[in-house]
Amino acid sequence: MIVLDTSALLASLQSEPGKARVDEALLSEACHLSTVNLAEFATKCLGGGMTQADFDTVLASFEFAIVPFDADLALATGALRAPTRTFGLSLGDRACLALAQKLGATALTTDQAWKAIDPTLGIAVECIR
Repeated sequence: MIVLDTSALLASLQSEPGKARVDEALLSEACHLSTVNLAEFATKCLGGGMTQADFDTVLASFEFAIVPFDADLALATGALRAPTRTFGLSLGDRACLALAQKLGATALTTDQAWKAIDPTLGIAVECIR
């Protein structure tokens, strides 16, 4: 099971290094995306000049479950602030990690800093670059 970071989706969309791994995961594994990361993805795409119609088409082309950012995920995201502070992770980064932690899934990202996350947190991370 995979939880996608915004950076992984962007790598796939923009044909960046790591695209093949993201595409493989989308085709062969159960993938999930937090609504926080969906908001980040929409912000990057629509803020970068993509039309709403094109964004809707892109979003429909991806095979993943969108997971609502509820109170439990919000609290788990907040709890990850202290143990990840030295890595400078954003709210979106921590939302992705909290969802991976909750689901017992692997977080797929381009962010190298995530590889140094304390393994006792119980979060598997795969960096695609």
